[in-house]
Amino acid sequence: MAFKPLVAVLDACVLYPFHLRNVLIQAAFDGLFDARWTDEIHAEWIRNLVANAPNVTVDRLLATRDRMKKVLPEADVSGYKPLVPSLDLPDPDDRHVVAAAIAGKATLIVSWNRKDFPAKALKPHGIACISPDTFLVDLHARYPDALIDSAARARRNLRTSLPSVDDFIDALARLGLVDFAAILRQKPTSIG
Repeated sequence: MAFKPLVAVLDACVLYPFHLRNVLIQAAFDGLFDARWTDEIHAEWIRNLVANAPNVTVDRLLATRDRMKKVLPEADVSGYKPLVPSLDLPDPDDRHVVAAAIAGKATLIVSWNRKDFPAKALKPHGIACISPDTFLVDLHARYPDALIDSAARARRNLRTSLPSVDDFIDALARLGLVDFAAILRQKPTSIG
């Protein structure tokens, strides 16, 4: 029996790290879930990455954003801004993410900052917030072979600096994707 694809808003903090962004975008491109984002989310991860990595230019990141939007045009959410004022979160600056989830018909927000999206505030909207590690493990449970193949394509996307399988898995583990990395370690030849 086929599963209905999950619809998930990708918070800025999961688009910020290169390897995580690469794996998530590839999985969405491969149809394992429907990604959602806004220009506001893109502006946040780009602004933070430029501030923390002076060797990375805004133009390069804007080009990355544009490629993401080109390969996943349905991911762009609009019409969410009127919802923002009615939402109550610990950090008012995060309300746009929940508004995007509502407008984008997402059931999940993928974020490392789970405390910023309390279940009590999300539940009335039929939304949950989960970590990217949990999200990828759940995707693996739904589509085990397809997600492994997708991770292999994500690794091969790195044509210029193609890391070894172990280096790729280690990079994901260092980002906090410990359980997902453990899954990949069980089938290293599959992502080779």
